[in-house]
Amino acid sequence: MKITQNTIVGLTYELKVSKEEEEVESAPFSVEVRDEEDPFYFLFGNSGLPEKFEELLAGKKQGESFEFTLTAEEAYGKADDDMIMALPKDQFSQERGFEASMLEEGNFLPLVDENGYQMQAKVLKDLGEEVLLDFNHPLVGFDLHFEGEIHEVREATAEEIAHGHVHGEHGHQH
Repeated sequence: MKITQNTIVGLTYELKVSKEEEEVESAPFSVEVRDEEDPFYFLFGNSGLPEKFEELLAGKKQGESFEFTLTAEEAYGKADDDMIMALPKDQFSQERGFEASMLEEGNFLPLVDENGYQMQAKVLKDLGEEVLLDFNHPLVGFDLHFEGEIHEVREATAEEIAHGHVHGEHGHQH
């Protein structure tokens, strides 16, 4: 079966990133490996992943390998200064499930928006009564280098299509 709209896709891969700063490209370094023990599954056409990522996988079959690079523009774009905000520290209390150590610079805070969607923010700086957070995607500004294999391709169920995500062993449990 080929990867097409509304198929469930499982991938094994290594993701390396690089960044171009002042006309000098950094050497790619590994940031994520998904192996046979923990493949990455998504609903093709509704993954929330960069469009170009899905476009480059379209039509491939189980067992095929892939290798491609998404430029920062094709991936998550450039950092948006409007996504950097100072928020009162009291919003991150122990009653809300936060520990003081979680607010240290460089940490990623697991958050939920007003619609119940999970997100994260990187702690940039402790400002005393406030904390400066970056809500940009962690891979914003990076070129993404993927090398991997199509682990599985199957038809999505009607329920998966309706819900917009993978169910069962490799997905969301209701």
